[in-house]
Order: sequence, then structure tokens, then C-alpha cells
Amino acid sequence: MKRSTILLTGAAFALSMAAGSVLAAEKHPSGSSSEMKYEGAPTTINPEAAKEAMHPKAPPMTPEEFKLAKKIFFQRCAGCHGVLRKGATGKPLTPDITLKRGTEYLKTFITYGSPAGMPNWGTSGELSEKEIDIMARYLQHEPPVPPEYGMKEMKASWKVIIPPEKRPKKKMNRYNLDNLFSVTLRDAGQVALIDGDTKKIINVVNTGYAVHISRLSTSGRYLYVIGRDAKVNLIDLWMKKPDNVAEIKVGLEARSVETSKYKGYEDKYAIAGTYWPPQFVVMKGDTLEPLKIVSTRGMTVDTQEYHPEPRVAAIVASHEHPEFIVNVKETGKVYMVNYSDLDNLKVTMIDAARFLHDGGWDSTHRYFLTAANKSNKIAVVDSKEDKLVKLIEVGKIPHPGRGANFRDPKYGPVWATSHLGDNTIAVIGTDPKGHKKYAWKVVRTLQGQGGGSLFIKTHPKSRHLYVDTPLNPDPNQSQSVAVFDLKNLDKPYKVLPIAKWAGLKEGPRRVVQPEFNKKGDEVWFSVWNGKKQESAIVIVDDKTLKLKAVIKDKRLVTPTGKFNVYNTMHDIY
Repeated sequence: MKRSTILLTGAAFALSMAAGSVLAAEKHPSGSSSEMKYEGAPTTINPEAAKEAMHPKAPPMTPEEFKLAKKIFFQRCAGCHGVLRKGATGKPLTPDITLKRGTEYLKTFITYGSPAGMPNWGTSGELSEKEIDIMARYLQHEPPVPPEYGMKEMKASWKVIIPPEKRPKKKMNRYNLDNLFSVTLRDAGQVALIDGDTKKIINVVNTGYAVHISRLSTSGRYLYVIGRDAKVNLIDLWMKKPDNVAEIKVGLEARSVETSKYKGYEDKYAIAGTYWPPQFVVMKGDTLEPLKIVSTRGMTVDTQEYHPEPRVAAIVASHEHPEFIVNVKETGKVYMVNYSDLDNLKVTMIDAARFLHDGGWDSTHRYFLTAANKSNKIAVVDSKEDKLVKLIEVGKIPHPGRGANFRDPKYGPVWATSHLGDNTIAVIGTDPKGHKKYAWKVVRTLQGQGGGSLFIKTHPKSRHLYVDTPLNPDPNQSQSVAVFDLKNLDKPYKVLPIAKWAGLKEGPRRVVQPEFNKKGDEVWFSVWNGKKQESAIVIVDDKTLKLKAVIKDKRLVTPTGKFNVYNTMHDIY
């Protein structure tokens, strides 16, 4: 139940599956497995804390069965269908729908899946017949509701480990902080701080689980990281050995953190957005003290229906106004949150498209380009005028990360995104003054290795565009990257065997997230293995596309995202 199509593909198809058709017996199509892996990650919300409400018309369940079903749903299904089953990137699974379908119908879909994307939980062996029967009955009951999480809970979790007045007055180490990398150690609940010059680990800092992103304060002194469990850590890079100086838990599940960048507000505020509860909180930049919580529950941009669980995805800091730009996923709205007066908070809501996820700036830092992933669109927001410029049709499930800015030989300044659902790279014109007829249009569609891409990256000093495919089912693609020549985009891409260069002997060895150093002459890749397997960081010379270095260390447990301090501070990508 991770994926987007479950109940509404038609009774005829369901009957054909129930009759044991050849189509029904097929395994989940590999073309969608990358999307399935991405959308179906388990939620960090504790199912035991969710309040239960049995539906009187639903099939009976024992307390033990209901407890097991809650656990399975939160681990496998909530990522797509939403914690409240109201529909996220997956279809709604509320009792008004599921009771009409009935137990046998639901069992069939859970068992066989569908070619449109629903995983085949039964025929793949992921769920037993007994578990499938339990899940089919469970879906006809009211969804358990996790507890809310407000100011009281945040302040109870908030810790200032070292107060600002006791912190260094100047940088106390000799590290080149501009070329420091913050590397997510996903399953260890840590980040590794790696010196980009020496390639040595400076410190391994304890954080929340599965850190999603790292962000830098405008001064470059403070590093903010947020885990999927909604724990935010504040790391002071001026310390002799950079480490935590404050922490807070802002909810039960989260993805995004950012800091104020507008002139006069440098290092003053931080903001974190949560998946549950659906809200964001503005905090003091140097202590993480929570100041203002804002709910994102509201109406969707298309059907104008109330959605109780619109999750906060990407957040970026405006360079044009004292504003945070907040993506509200399920309602499809972009919030321009003006932090100049928190007591009289001004929020401009921009209607974009549903399922907003990640995005980044164009090269001028005026226009924010963000993916509405299941709508297959890129929304362009003018941060100077606080308005939507255009919705651009792209490929299937755009996933840009921050995207990639470069100068196209024909179309001028452009921004590019890769896709989870297909092998294309959409190149979009971003220069409404100098190249007006190409602005906010897909000017090129490059053909990459395959679907399952999470990140695309270049650098102003590079002539190369790197595209990963870590979620592609083909190991040849998930263990390598495609590299395009920006001076000649008609040439075929080159394939770099990153996992092979790492020299690891076993494991999935997925290659994820290219990240440049400050100079723009090195590209770092994570070779992401299982928690009990050896992982590595592979560094490539951008000029020659040859292997330059491999970092191996027992402390590098499941490395994924990497964030160079200088490039992250200055939104260089």
C-alpha cells in the first residue's frame, strides 16, 4: 500500500485479478519500483500512540490484529496514503470508500497490486495471507489518529546544551569551514563532519533518525540538521571540535529546516516544517527556542476540499524579502511566510499544484522552481513579487533536489530536474529578460540512464551535469551516474562506475547525491549500503572524470545526503 493507485482502477480489473488472470499474477512492474521505494518509506510516528476508533459496520478485529495492522500501515502504507488515510501521493483509504469495496476486493488488490503502481504485497511475499486479511479488514475501520504536538511538547523537548554566551567568540579551529561537508549517516542517527581539504572526519555528531537535510546559517557558523523523527540539532562550527549546542523535537515526523537569510536577519531565525502534525514552527536561530507555530491544514488548490494532513515539504529562505518559502505538499500551496513581525505574521498563499515536494532557486535567486511531483509539474514562484509565474509540464515524478543551474549554449540560463518515474531530464529556460521566448518552458529533454533519480547537480565552474539513479531496479544504473557535457548536450552521456570505484565487495551499493566542493573541481558521491555493510564516499575529479579519492571509515554508516558548507550557504547548485 505504498503507492498511488489502489482502489479506483475499476471493478473490471479487480474481477479479472480475482479470477486469476495472467496480468494479476505478474509481479509489480520494475518501472515503478523506484517510485515505490521512494514514497513508501516507513513513518517515524509511533503507531502505539495513535488513538483508535473502530467502525461499527466494519469487519470485526481482535485488539492484537488491530495493533499489528497499525504497525504494518505506518511502516509500509502511510508514506503514500497519509497517516489519516485521506490520500497523499496515494489514493484515499477512508471507510466511506473501503466499506463499499469490501474485504475480498481489498485483499485482491493488496495481494496482486496493479500495473499502475500498487505493490503486489502478497505475490511478492512481503505480506502473508493472514496479514493481508488483517489489513483488508483494518482499512474498513476508522484510521487511528496520532497525537498533536504543540508548544508544550516542543518546549519539553528543547535543550540548550551550551548557551550562546558560553560559546566561542571567534572560530577556535583551523578547519577550512567553507569546504566542510555535512554527511548524513542515515540509519545511525548521526551526521559526519568531513574536512573537504584533507578528506578526514572531524567529528560524528548525534542527531535525529535519518537526517533529511543540513542547512547553514547565513554567517556559516551554525549548521542545522533535521531528522525524519522531527528532531532538529544545532551544531556550532566555531568550536574546537564542532558539536551540538542545542536541540529540539518539533513534531513526530519531519523533512525540512531552513534559516533566515535576508539582510538584517542573518542567523536570527530558523524554521522547521513537519509531516505530522502538519505545521511549521519558527525558532530563535541561536538556541532553537520555539516562537511561533502555524498549522497548514486547509483546502486543496484543485477541488477546494479540506485536507487534514497537508505535510510541509521543502522550505527555502527568500533573498528578496524577510520571508521563508514553505511548500505545503497535499494542498498544493506555497506559503510566503514573512518573519519581520512574528506577532502580526503575514503569510501570502500561492496556489500552485498538489503534491509539492522539493525545489531550488534559479541562478539569480529570484525565482523558486519546485516540483509538484505526482502532478508532473514544476511550479515557478517569483519571490520578488510573491506570485506564481507558471506551472510547467515535465516528466513523470520530478525530483530535482535543489535542481541544477547552468548556461545552455542555445537557450541561455536554464534550470534542470531529473525524475523518479522516467529517464528524462527536463531543462527549463529561466531568463525572462535576456531569453524571453524560452523562459519558463522545457527547452530540452535529455535522455538519462533510467528512472529512479533523486538528485541532479552541477556547479558554475563545471562543464558537467551529474544525474544519479539510486532507486532504479537495475544495479548497473543504481551503482553508477550519468554525466552530460554542458558544452555539447547533444552528445551521449558518459557513465561513471562509482560503486565499482568504491571497491566495496557486497551490498546494494546505491550511488546517491552528487555534491561539489567549494572550488567546483571535485564531486562527492555516497555509496549507500546496508546498515551492517561497508559504505563509502567516492570523490571524482570534475575536470578529468577520473577517480580522485575514496573515503572509507567504520563510522560511515549508510551515508546519503552531503552538504558542502559554502555551496549550501550561498544556494549554489
